[in-house]
Amino acid sequence: MIRFEHISKIYQVGDDEIRAADDVSFNISKGEFVAIVGQSGSGKSTCMNIIGCLDVPTLGSYYLNGTDVSTMNDNKLAEIRNKTLGFIFQQYNLIPKLTVAENVEMPLLYGGYSNQERRAAALESLRRVGLEHKANSFPPQLSGGQQQRVSIARALVSNPSVILADEPTGALDSRTGREVLEFLQELNSEGNTIVLITHDNSIARKAHRIIRLFDGKIIYDGPADSDQAVVNPDIPHGEHIKKEENNI
Repeated sequence: MIRFEHISKIYQVGDDEIRAADDVSFNISKGEFVAIVGQSGSGKSTCMNIIGCLDVPTLGSYYLNGTDVSTMNDNKLAEIRNKTLGFIFQQYNLIPKLTVAENVEMPLLYGGYSNQERRAAALESLRRVGLEHKANSFPPQLSGGQQQRVSIARALVSNPSVILADEPTGALDSRTGREVLEFLQELNSEGNTIVLITHDNSIARKAHRIIRLFDGKIIYDGPADSDQAVVNPDIPHGEHIKKEENNI
């Protein structure tokens, strides 16, 4: 479903060349729950932006559902984001002046759906996260956990191929964060493909597989429950590389 082939993202800062992603290759199959992990500056946000069609690589190819999207223009990328990807953000990104249902409908606005179709889809998506009764409320009237569940409903409303969750528990208390992670696990058990971006080892281990980055390179790609999945981020990348052969 997701294939990175020798992806690099290079920035020129004065005379210096910064490789935010440096020859990154991996595959993510349909139905997987994968955590992309790393500290600030590791390259995880760069990879997230490329997966989410928010940015394009400098070198290499990115295939989504078999289509090379790495050279597409902004309009094509926007269409893919709207139809193929569902986003869950740390800060929810809900519009305060819109009702909960109207926020969930947002990804469908440019899809040619009627008002009735959009509302029906939004209510069904809210039902899945247990918030159908809050459809006519406004985001500021909800708790943080409820707002994050609304953002999950919004991510699900267009039946995306991939759900991309960027630090989805970062703004929540530990109990509510656990509830959100459990819900992501439940979505994955229903067949949804989940890509989780995090710096937190304990959160990453809720996934089935971890891709760990350091200085723009992959230093681990394998099972989340392996002892090697958690390494000292200060150790040079060459000392802890472990990749599954079928993902290289």
